[in-house]
Amino acid sequence: MSYWLPILILFTAVSARADVRADKLTAAGIAEFTAAYQAWDGQRFSAAAEIFRQATTNASASCTNYYWLGTASFHRMLQLQNIAPNPTNAPAAEAAMDAAVGALKTAVKLCEGHAESHALLGTLYGMKINGSVLRAAWYGPRVAKHRGKATEYGARNPRVQYLLGMCEFHTARKPDAWSETLTTLLAAEKLFEAEAEVPGGPLDPRWGRSSCWTFIGRTYESLGERTKAAEYFRKALAEHPVDHVAKDGLKRVTEQK
Repeated sequence: MSYWLPILILFTAVSARADVRADKLTAAGIAEFTAAYQAWDGQRFSAAAEIFRQATTNASASCTNYYWLGTASFHRMLQLQNIAPNPTNAPAAEAAMDAAVGALKTAVKLCEGHAESHALLGTLYGMKINGSVLRAAWYGPRVAKHRGKATEYGARNPRVQYLLGMCEFHTARKPDAWSETLTTLLAAEKLFEAEAEVPGGPLDPRWGRSSCWTFIGRTYESLGERTKAAEYFRKALAEHPVDHVAKDGLKRVTEQK
């Protein structure tokens, strides 16, 4: 026993130092991600993902680090999908999507109840369907599974509700469905408001509010409520001036006769 005790103490101390280093990396990655989100800068999303990737290798397996790696890769994918097409964008976006799925699958293995990771996975699998009946048969059950888990574990989480609303928006085709989408997104808005009243920890997520406003604007636009749509597009742009989706939406609803 006396032989193993010093080894155990040394191992514990080394592990603790590794965890502290990983937390510092994660905090640095979150700062880089926040800057990338505000500027909608693809290179900075990639830089954030690389920092999170380093964090996953510098400590014991952490759901938080894999969640943030998946989140940064998810947003890098969105940024690539929304810029002018060129021969490298589509493969890079696909690689970012796969990286996000891989990281988030690890996150939910490490922490079954991580609602945001489930919500992101449900969103990503939904995007993989992309209108294909065959892909719907393959990915549809995964979408349902992860959306169900997200709701089970994170019904009061604003990013969960926002991501669910975003998925509903992309599948809605009729006014009733858009009205249901609006209900989900307005619930997310209230949850974002409540979250903003509570100081977050250094590793806590705080992204998504301005994008939620953008999707509320798009939903009001789909319902023909241009004044309300313009109101929400303006709210999104006040917080996130480079949001080109909100810019384009505001232009559409204010120029229409």
